[in-house]
Amino acid sequence: MFYHDNNLQYKVRVDKPNPAFAKLLQQAIGGIEGEIRVCLQYLFQAWGNRGPNKYRDMLLDTGTEEISHIEMLCTAVALNLDGATHELKDKIVGENPIVSNILGGMDPRHVLSSGLSAMAVDSNGVPFNGSWVVGSGNIAADMYANVMAESTGRVLATRLYDLTDDSGMKDMLSFLITRDAMHQNQWLAVLEDLGGVTENLPIPNTFPRENHVPGFEYAFVSTNIEKPGESQGRWSSGPSIDSKGEFQVVPVQPGPPIPDLGSPDVKGYAQQQQMTNGDRGLIENIKDTILP
Repeated sequence: MFYHDNNLQYKVRVDKPNPAFAKLLQQAIGGIEGEIRVCLQYLFQAWGNRGPNKYRDMLLDTGTEEISHIEMLCTAVALNLDGATHELKDKIVGENPIVSNILGGMDPRHVLSSGLSAMAVDSNGVPFNGSWVVGSGNIAADMYANVMAESTGRVLATRLYDLTDDSGMKDMLSFLITRDAMHQNQWLAVLEDLGGVTENLPIPNTFPRENHVPGFEYAFVSTNIEKPGESQGRWSSGPSIDSKGEFQVVPVQPGPPIPDLGSPDVKGYAQQQQMTNGDRGLIENIKDTILP
């Protein structure tokens, strides 16, 4: 259950409205690097958490905070759109049709669809995609995914910071950049709380190690046949990061031959010249199982 009040987590002000910047801010709302993504990611991880409740509570706290960041960005978009209807009218009346469609970089849907409000889309107007939300049920895997999400979100926020001269927008973005830094540290702290890399890698650490294929656990396979000597690095020699083996470089070698895939399925409608036998085919067999 969630509760709310009528205050923002941090102040949002715009010195001079800029509809074009409002469009750029949409990426921080509904883009793959945006706040909707991290908000839903942390909440779904919390709601599906199986294990110590402290991790569920921590994820709920942070996922709820991310709702406030969405609110801040939506407020910023709305403030940047003040007066946009007049700008839109002037451009349509005063410019040729091709130029008027560009609208000086603003998103016409901010006028046509949302009435000068933010939308759950990215800066290109593409709707938020729920498939970006990671909630694997493995807490260590999820923490690494969360570090990536906060890292790319912080990269985006720093780029937006450099794309505006508005002191109010810079102040708000500075706050979001600061919180992204904290959250990167937070997720890495959870991994440390779980025992660090030696206890958690490889993920999942519950799969029997004896079922690994010998010789490949810590082998860096070099597929560069022209410059195999350039495969040197921390990943190619010395102790592995999980301290359970030694890295080594293994030049790629030809493996077993490609198996014969047989003739096409007769109901897949390939060419007659491709057929080599009279099998009924997989599609026909599937049809028999689903049709009475």
